Amino acid sequence: MSALPTTSREWHLTARPQGWPKPTDFALRESAIPALAPGQVLVRNLYMSVDPYMRGRMNDVKSYTPPFQLDQPMDGGAVGVVIASEAEALKVGDHVLHGLGWREYAVLDAKHTTTVDPDAAPLSKYLGVLGMPGLTAYAGLLRVAAFKEGDAVFVSGAAGAVGSLVGQIAKLKGASRVIGSAGSDEKVKSLVEEHGFDAAFNYKSGPVAEQLKQAAPDGIDVYFDNVGGEHLEAAISSLNVHGRAAICGMIAQYNATEPPAAPRNLALVIGKRLRLEGLLVADHGDLKEQFIQEVGGWLREGKVHSRETVVNGIDSAVEAFLGLLRGDNTGKMVVKLAD
Repeated sequence: MSALPTTSREWHLTARPQGWPKPTDFALRESAIPALAPGQVLVRNLYMSVDPYMRGRMNDVKSYTPPFQLDQPMDGGAVGVVIASEAEALKVGDHVLHGLGWREYAVLDAKHTTTVDPDAAPLSKYLGVLGMPGLTAYAGLLRVAAFKEGDAVFVSGAAGAVGSLVGQIAKLKGASRVIGSAGSDEKVKSLVEEHGFDAAFNYKSGPVAEQLKQAAPDGIDVYFDNVGGEHLEAAISSLNVHGRAAICGMIAQYNATEPPAAPRNLALVIGKRLRLEGLLVADHGDLKEQFIQEVGGWLREGKVHSRETVVNGIDSAVEAFLGLLRGDNTGKMVVKLAD
């Protein structure tokens, strides 16, 4: 048996970004790996996740999740293999999902891990379609937006990890029409040809409201919002009476230094009796088992397609995160740390 590692490289936030984060706001540092206490495991991270919500944690503001601390390791979703264990529940060789990403090795209590099966699905899928983004899509569409068969659904940021699954679940559950927006012609093509959307448009090609009206001439019943701003304004205009919106993210303003110009039509919420509800995946843990069973089944049957953009090496993690904010990814953005 080879000797256990004694040090681990980890990413630290070194400055609070003003507007768009810069590579100089981060530093890759080496730290000693602490000895295991009873009940703990040492995990070699194989894949780590970069997600849009992490941008909010870089600001020193009170929010639904604590901000990253300066000059401390950042954290986030990761999946890896146990290489040392002082816990009865886990043995060396087990694969686990946990929350200490942004580093090569993680020491944590076994109770803060979830065992995953590499034979049931590729490990990276537990960070995407079978992980937090997947549950976000599932709970957001079916519970928060109260989707029902026959609804017309519009998804913004539809080529991302969450949005692409929202559209596919809607189709599998009997949507009358599913429309997506994305930021490139290539992504638009993949939404229709690979993910089964009925229509999609490039929001950079013209006003969102006009393109949405063209794609959904009879209006929409559900809007799944990953973008905010102009997209939310357009959706409010196109939502039918008693329409529902699940507000999952507002990536359009994550890096803005000025207040957003839109939406300017919130008064329509009254006459149309719309319901706009914020969505936090942490509120819907009770759906996890049902979600894994249903979406895992679709995945095995080939009814759900989940694309990934994989970046190699811990050195590339910050660039992967910045690329995510720019929209460089199609599907889930993951960083592969080791084989």
